[in-house]
Amino acid sequence: MNYEFFLAKRIIGSKAYKSSVSAPIIKIGITAIAIGIIVMLIAVATGLGLQKKIRDKVVAFNGHVTISNYDTNVSDESEIPVSLNQEFYPEFKGIEGISHVQGVAKKFGVIRTETDFEGVVLKGVGQDYNWKYIQDFLVEGRLPEFGEQMGNEVLISQYIANRLKFEVGDSFQMVFGKEDANQIPNIRKFTVVGIYNSGFQDFDKTFIIGDLKQVQRLNKWQADQVGNFEVFIDDFDQIEEKGLEIYEATPSNLNAETITEKYISIFEWINIFDNNTYGVIGIMIIVAGINMITALLVLILERTQMIGILKALGSSNWSIRKVFLYNATYLVGLGLFWGNLIGLSLLAIQYYFGVLQFPNPEQYYMTTIPVYVSLKNILLLNIGCFLACMLMLLVPSYIVTRISPVKAIRFE
Repeated sequence: MNYEFFLAKRIIGSKAYKSSVSAPIIKIGITAIAIGIIVMLIAVATGLGLQKKIRDKVVAFNGHVTISNYDTNVSDESEIPVSLNQEFYPEFKGIEGISHVQGVAKKFGVIRTETDFEGVVLKGVGQDYNWKYIQDFLVEGRLPEFGEQMGNEVLISQYIANRLKFEVGDSFQMVFGKEDANQIPNIRKFTVVGIYNSGFQDFDKTFIIGDLKQVQRLNKWQADQVGNFEVFIDDFDQIEEKGLEIYEATPSNLNAETITEKYISIFEWINIFDNNTYGVIGIMIIVAGINMITALLVLILERTQMIGILKALGSSNWSIRKVFLYNATYLVGLGLFWGNLIGLSLLAIQYYFGVLQFPNPEQYYMTTIPVYVSLKNILLLNIGCFLACMLMLLVPSYIVTRISPVKAIRFE
């Protein structure tokens, strides 16, 4: 054991240290560190949670990458079919990191009831459809089941169900127009088997999910034709890279578009959360560091006589500075411990019980404030905060070099 660490340990453990003039200031410094790490944990967890939730909602209705015909318009309706006979379907073997490929088609129509009507898009899905994301949104009933025969089961949103007073088990008629407006429109009857609520009103008020064969028949397509393909990847952070690879691997008559390109305004908006989070982290580290600097200066002034004696006995300036830096390390560590304990407890309560909710859910596409916690983020926050505080404390510890042994020993 080096003697600097030994001295720091004795100072921390002494009763005089705990009842000294500097004790309240030290407690304020520890509290500042704890509050800082609590705020940083909450800022990072809620910021990432919000980003992830919104991202997952967009992915649920579009996949990570959409492959469609170049001649297709920008509306939600599929007009020009794409053949299922593609090298990348049903598995994208040429590119790593792709988990699933599915064919879908969309058709605009109007739900008609005795008292009301609503324009929506029927999203036709087949047996290859991945219900993973939609399953999480299901609030009532079950998911539709499709077989070899054309099915009339549909999944509607809670938004549409509330507007049209639909419940699970109800049936309704949907009217689909033809290219020639003078011709009699097609009418199909559907049965509600489930109700979902993604919280993303732009999607909830637009889509109902039904059988792909319904759209194929309405458009007079073949059984091997779809409106577009939805591609899912394993790692969202690689979406730009994978999107480019998919684009290069698809035929020249097909276009591959990532959801970050298709919904650029949404992703630019959620990226702003990162700037807010970085700002909060920076402010909290500065506040905590200033409090610790104050605490360290008080400690040094309080131990002026000890510093003089150590210098008279031959201790170097750096050796004495290390005593106080060891002391500061203990205080920072104590603040980080309590901050993590309280912060993670609060995040756990929010994660499991959803205590806090948005006052305006429609603005954030969800009602409950989401949190996302990872060990990597916790470690980075703690290590970054610790190193920043210790670097800031190197400056006030320099005051030790300016203390004269003769004056310090006589100091009262």
